[in-house]
Amino acid sequence: MRGSVTVHMAAPPERIWALVSDVTSVGRFSPETFEAQWLDGAVGPAVGARFRGHVRRNGRGPTYWTLCRVTACDPGREFGFDVLLNGSPVNTWHYRFTPSGSGTDVTESYALADRPLTRIYGALLGRLRNRTNVRDMRETLQRIKAAVEPI
Repeated sequence: MRGSVTVHMAAPPERIWALVSDVTSVGRFSPETFEAQWLDGAVGPAVGARFRGHVRRNGRGPTYWTLCRVTACDPGREFGFDVLLNGSPVNTWHYRFTPSGSGTDVTESYALADRPLTRIYGALLGRLRNRTNVRDMRETLQRIKAAVEPI
C-alpha cells in the first residue's frame, strides 16, 4: 500500500523543507498529527533522530502516540521518516522537493512496510485508508503552500 501527492509551491525548496522537517510544527499542517516532540535530546532533524507524533486517526480518533525515526534529511531536497512499531518500520513517510520554474514541486508519499500484518491491513482496509491518506496529504501540502507563498 502506497501513495503520493505533488503540489507546486511558489517558494524556494529550502524554505519549504525547513517547515516540513520541523516536526514540532506538524500540527499547523497535518489533518491527523496534531503535535510532535523530538526525543533523546534531539532538537532538530538528522538521520536517526527520533520523535513521537500525537495522532488523531482520521481527524476524529482514536488518539495515540507514534514513535518515528528520521530516515532522510537533505536540506532543500528530501525529508523522510519511518513510523515504528516495536522498533521496526511499519510506514514510511517521505517528502521530496524539486525545483520547478519559479518554485518547487513538493511530493509527499507514504509506503506501508511489506509485512504480514500490513498486508492483511492493506487487503481489508487498504482502499479506504489510501483514499484518506491521499486526501490528507493533499490537505497538508495545501496548508504548507499557504504558509510559504507570498500573499
